[in-house]
Amino acid sequence: MITEKFGNRVQLLRKEKNLSQEKFALLIGMDRTYYASVEKGRRNISIKNIEKIANGFGISISELFKDI
Repeated sequence: MITEKFGNRVQLLRKEKNLSQEKFALLIGMDRTYYASVEKGRRNISIKNIEKIANGFGISISELFKDI
């Protein structure tokens, strides 16, 4: 599923930055439990939240979806 692939990609990028879910969620202004469910592939998130995640990593939305 695309939600699982996206969640795996987000988790990989977060771990590369050595950030916990809690710290990253705080950084981007997202609830930690909501963010955790994104990483687990349980959310079909909005484009606004996708943008928050991409901005948090300092990358474009297209880069966020690379290899998905």
